[in-house]
Amino acid sequence: MTPLLSVQGITKFYGQHIGCKDVAFDLYPGEVMGIVGESGSGKSTLLNCMAGHLTPDAGAVVFDTRTDGPRDTVTMSEPERRMLSRTDWAFVHQHARDGLRMGVSAGGNVGERLMAVGDRHYGDIRAKATDWLGRVEIDANRVDDRPTTFSGGMQQRLQIARNLVTGPRLVFMDEPTGGLDVSVQARLLDLLRGLVRDMGLSAIIVTHDLAVVRLLADRLMVMKDGHVVEAGLTDQVLDDPQHAYSQLLVSSVLQV
Repeated sequence: MTPLLSVQGITKFYGQHIGCKDVAFDLYPGEVMGIVGESGSGKSTLLNCMAGHLTPDAGAVVFDTRTDGPRDTVTMSEPERRMLSRTDWAFVHQHARDGLRMGVSAGGNVGERLMAVGDRHYGDIRAKATDWLGRVEIDANRVDDRPTTFSGGMQQRLQIARNLVTGPRLVFMDEPTGGLDVSVQARLLDLLRGLVRDMGLSAIIVTHDLAVVRLLADRLMVMKDGHVVEAGLTDQVLDDPQHAYSQLLVSSVLQV
């Protein structure tokens, strides 16, 4: 099977400081990869290099496009990468406000992504937006309300609807449950697990919360000081960590 995404030697420096170095892995269709580590471990730098928000100093991020086969997204033109981010890719931010237009209605937020891929019929756009609000457990009566009137958990669910409405094949998630109350986190995780399963999504999830990756991720990478120190099946890494740093993470001795 051809990997959906092949990350090859991704390296990013901030001056003399290593953001991430020589990170490589393949992600296959329908697979979820978790990336964990303490603050400053390089996991967010890696995610942003893969998603095209940062330009790596070395390496390639090869995506199996629908039309042209495998393409290195690092060397793509900016318009090509922007179109990819509207269609086959999606990015769920930790803070929903970074992924939503707060002055636009809930339906408008979802509809904008549909319009970006060519939808023009107002009735169809509104119907799809309303349907997706229902999928993320937001009442259809809130379709014309602005996100500023939503709770944090509702804003995050709206951001997920906005990102998934166009049927992307790969979703990048940066601490998707960060900053939410425990009960809200649990509800959001159940929702995400159902959507990933039902849509056959591939996803890369960066988090400091091991419960998130245990629930959602098929495979797991542990990062420290910009390097991957351990990788494997999620249950394998969490139940029998081999690297000393992974053991600290799992035993919660280390604050993450």
